[in-house]
Amino acid sequence: MSSSTERVAAVVDHSVHTAYSDPGQYAALLAELPADPEGLSAVARNVIVHYRASGHLLPSATRDDVNSRWVDRILAVDQSRHPQPLAAPREATSRVQGCCRDHTLFCVAALREHGIPARSRVGFAGYFIEGWHHDHVIVEAWLEGRWRRFDPEIDAPMAGLSTPMEMQWDTAHGPGFATAARAWTLHRSGEIDAETYGVDPSVPVVRGERFLFNEIINEVAHRFGDELLLWDGWGRIQAPVDPVGAEDATWADGIATLLLAADSGDLEAEQALFDQYRADPGLHPGRSVLQASPFGDDLTRVALR
Repeated sequence: MSSSTERVAAVVDHSVHTAYSDPGQYAALLAELPADPEGLSAVARNVIVHYRASGHLLPSATRDDVNSRWVDRILAVDQSRHPQPLAAPREATSRVQGCCRDHTLFCVAALREHGIPARSRVGFAGYFIEGWHHDHVIVEAWLEGRWRRFDPEIDAPMAGLSTPMEMQWDTAHGPGFATAARAWTLHRSGEIDAETYGVDPSVPVVRGERFLFNEIINEVAHRFGDELLLWDGWGRIQAPVDPVGAEDATWADGIATLLLAADSGDLEAEQALFDQYRADPGLHPGRSVLQASPFGDDLTRVALR
């Protein structure tokens, strides 16, 4: 292990499974997968289909797949329909319904099963619709002695993302990917329009400053091994229509500053962020979350492992 890798693992060892990435009895299925981003992403797309952006009419009977949450549960659902290797072709309509978070967590789990440090990064992608920044989750893996970002949902270069398996970092002003911390910081300095950051242009409510604020909390949780659903709620996360007060905004400024410093390699900042995450109920989910629904179903209290 290189000294660089040791520094990466000093605060959190991202090569070790979390409760969410642990494949349990299905570990052998992940162990046989390729570890390169291209090959692994192809398998992720073969197992998981995006519940609303796939272009396929998916069965309503399997829509609850999106709440599978844990990799071992995702794999259990898959194997109940396809008791075969994960790379064996599956029809889109029988795949596990999920989203970017699930494609990413699948890849993160497989990389960790290979002993490769990997984590999910929460932020915004500006390469799906010109002028719009979708909430999004991508993979960040320690490959060839550096953190490398890739988007497992994208199978070919596209406008705004010429190299989906080798992404540029924090391009919040353009069509690339920016972490939630970067987007929040630029919003606070007046450099971006928060109303162009959200779930989708067709959803007028789930966007804006509160949404940026909520995503910072999601980003910290994912960084430190609580790879929760994008519609989970806990701590200071509030409904998208709720305004962000001055105290909350200042609090988020501090979190974003630590996140950006940690990304630059500042281990003291990362340790401070980790300590705050463990101690601050506004950041840490505790024993349960309030699960919302992308389909508009009732809120549900879900116990965590």
